[in-house]
Order: sequence, then structure tokens, then C-alpha cells
Amino acid sequence: MTTPVSTPTLIAPSPAAQGSDGPRTYEVRTFGCQMNVHDSERLSGSLESAGYIRAEAGSEADVVVINTCAVRDNAAGKLYGTLGHLKSRKDAHAGMQIAVGGCLAQMDKDAVQQKAPWVDVVFGTHNMGSLPGMLERARHNGEAELEILESLEIFPSTLPTKRDSVHSGWVSISVGCNNTCTFCIVPSLRGKEKDRRPGDILNEIRLLVDDGAIEVTLLGQNVNSYGVEFGDRLAFGKLLRAAGEIEGLERIRFTSPHPAAFTDDVIAAMAETPAVMPQLHIPLQSGSDRILKAMRRSYRSEKFLGILDRVRERIPHAAITTDIIVGFPGETEEDFQETLRVVEAARFSSAFTFQYSIREGTPAATMADQVPKAVVQERYERLIALQDRISAEENQKQLGRTLEVLVSTGEGKKDAETHRLTGRAEDNRLVHFELPAGSPVPRPGDVVSVTVTHAAPFHLLADAPDGAPLRIRRTRAGDAWDRSQAESCAVPTSAGESGAPRAVSLGLPTLRVGV
Repeated sequence: MTTPVSTPTLIAPSPAAQGSDGPRTYEVRTFGCQMNVHDSERLSGSLESAGYIRAEAGSEADVVVINTCAVRDNAAGKLYGTLGHLKSRKDAHAGMQIAVGGCLAQMDKDAVQQKAPWVDVVFGTHNMGSLPGMLERARHNGEAELEILESLEIFPSTLPTKRDSVHSGWVSISVGCNNTCTFCIVPSLRGKEKDRRPGDILNEIRLLVDDGAIEVTLLGQNVNSYGVEFGDRLAFGKLLRAAGEIEGLERIRFTSPHPAAFTDDVIAAMAETPAVMPQLHIPLQSGSDRILKAMRRSYRSEKFLGILDRVRERIPHAAITTDIIVGFPGETEEDFQETLRVVEAARFSSAFTFQYSIREGTPAATMADQVPKAVVQERYERLIALQDRISAEENQKQLGRTLEVLVSTGEGKKDAETHRLTGRAEDNRLVHFELPAGSPVPRPGDVVSVTVTHAAPFHLLADAPDGAPLRIRRTRAGDAWDRSQAESCAVPTSAGESGAPRAVSLGLPTLRVGV
């Protein structure tokens, strides 16, 4: 069994990144999950290392990269609809290139170029670092490039990265999956689980903190199975505790654990490590034991609810979220009632709910008793109504609480209209808070203390009826945001400032002794 390379991957400058009037611009569009978002930051970093620059919002990029998903509903339809729209743009934009990568490219392989021959580059989940070279070859040769590797050669986290957020970062602890869920295509697209060395992970976190981040989210298809590859089933809890000792790191999150592998040592690590946030996303998928067996989910509803009980016993204010699939093949009304029962008992703060749809290449795709679309839709609406009620009730319990909110950018769609700012509480609830007249303005990455005054199913409001100024804790992340704004406007930072955020971070730092 081969082990992917874990040393930093350097991307050389590319002649294809230079146009007749300066550097060519790029845009990366992300479809799918957090893993795809993290991968897109690596794609952006690789392109910038090669000499491309990000296109301004609203402008037409010279290179458009689509990072695809094969898990979400209508993934193929969304991709080919987007490609059809881009064709007219490409016809009118001399020299424009289109690249398609990610899970759907890995799965469809030749199909992308057959259905959309105007695409210049197709690459898979295992060779993201090849993108700059493939763009260069496609431009030089005047023909499309296709490269789909069957196994991972380098860990994606060793590639350069261009982070979207100064205060937060994603860190992959593993790639791939060893489970065989009958509805999931991921194992065949991303391969068997490969675990990164703990020292590599911790050093990447330190690098992010050096860049100004105060929050990280650990990523893996099943984060709590981390360590199985190198023989330590307690490795994930140890990793949480070790990350919690990194100076300057204030918030640690992770997604997603598998209920079958969720152990009490992880709960203890969560409860005993102050930097680990009181939040847990743990996929239920179905409340019916019969359907869970058909899904090859190796736990049952009683075990799942027991995990939630033990988490809440140690972390009373934990916000727990989940994933649920409605209409899996063979699901009866009785099975669906079991899902409603478990959801009522679980009291999730929110849930990502999906209508089952066939994924070619999965065992479930050929199962008998596919549930009619109308039945799935009706059940889905009942589940949504139940979860919306529970979310509203759980958020009502937050009224009057004082929350520590990490200020973000772009999450409040109506902030300009309402004169509010937005951020995430420690339990990851979305909070819109008032900026009273005359109050200092917090920067993205700063932390504000606010009191909840109103609750809705999907957010909390924290207004200031007395008009008192915001209570703001200025942070290193806020300082980093200031520096990034100065850099983007070509304004030099003060001579005494250090640690300005890197525009592109080139992989991992040298492994530290003793890690």
C-alpha cells in the first residue's frame, strides 16, 4: 500500500499564466462539501503560485475552474448547465480556458469532454496539483488535457493554499474512506482512507495560526477513524488535545465523525480541551434500524442517541447537527416514522436533509423498491417542518444568553439593510448583532460579547435596546485582516509589524523536532 507524499509541493511559475497585457485571471467555482471548499483553496493557491491572479468580482476570468461534487442531488445537471453557460462566454473571450475537476470529473472521466468538448482541462480528486501544468499544455498544444489518477500521490494539504478567510482555516487530517455505505460514491472517488502524520497536521495548524487564524476545522470523511491506518484507535482524541495546546488557537471544530466509530475518549477530549468548541456534527442518515442496515451504516438508533446523551452530559450547551436522507430504497412509512421519532428525541439544532437520489456506481442505485418521487417529497416536507420547529425551540433556549461571537464576512445577506454584523457563536450558531450608533466597529476575526434578544430557526439576533457600545475583544485575527486589507490596497504595513498573512502559503513548514 503506497503512502501519499507529505512534503511541501512547490508549483513553478507557468508561462501560460502570462497574457499579452499582464497576468491572466482565474475564478474557482465550488460545488459540494467542506472537503471541496478546502480543495478549492488549494487549487487557488496552486494557480497563484504559478502566476495567475484572482479575477475581480463581476469580471470575466481568463480561466474558470469548476470543482465538482458527485454526492449532491443533480450534480451532473448543475455541472453541464454551468458549462453550457460558459461556452458562450468562451466563444466571445479569446484565450479563455475552462477546467473541470473534483469528484464528478473523477467519476465520469471521458464523459465531460464528450458532453462538453469546449472544456480545456479535466482532472480528478487525486491530482489537483497538476492543474497549472495541464492548463499550460492545453494552451501550448491547442487541445484538451485529461488526467485522472487512480490513487492519491500527494496529500492535498501539501499544496499551496489561498485561504478565503483570514481568521479561519480548513485542515485535512485524512483523505478517503474505508466504509461501504450503499448510497455513497465517495470511497470509489477518493479511495481508501489515508491518514496524515500527526506532526504534519499540527505544523499546518501552527502555520495557519502564524498567518493570523484563530479557528481551524479538522476535515476527514470519518475524522474519528483517524489513526486506524497507523494502528492507534485513540489517535483522534489525542490529536484534539494536542491541537488545543497550540498557542493562539482559540477555536477547534471537526467534521464529520461516524457514529459507529465514536468513542468516549473523543467526548472526553472535547469536554476537557477548552479550544474544542461545544459543537458536534454527526450524521444520522436514518432513524430506522432496518434502513440503517440496508445503508450498511454499522450502528443503530439506540447507539446514536446514546452518543448524544453522553456528549450532552459532558458538554451541556453543545449544539448538535446532523445529515438525514429521506426516501432511501425500500423505506416504508413505518421506517420514516422511526426517523421522525429519533429526530424528535435527538433535538438537533439544525439538520442537513436530503432526498435520496440514485448515484450510478453505488449498490443502492440498483436496489429494488425505489421510493416514488412524490412520496419522497411529501416525507421530506414533513421532516423539514419537524426540524424547523425543533430548531426554533432550541434557539429559543438561547434567549438572554451572552455569547462570544467570532465576527465573519459575507454570512449576513441583509446586514447592510439591517445595520447589523454577523458572526458565529462558539457552538457555531449564526448570530446577527446590532452595531449601535457611535460604537467601535469590530473587524472580521475579532470577538464580540453579545446578548441574544430574538431567536429564529436558522439564526439568532443580538440587538442592543439600551444602545450600549459593543463589547469587543480585538484579536490577532483582526490584526491579520487589517494587514490583508493594507496589502490588497498596496498600503505598506508599519515597519514594526510582523507575521503579515501570506498571500499564498507554500505547503507545510519543516517538521518541528519533538512533534
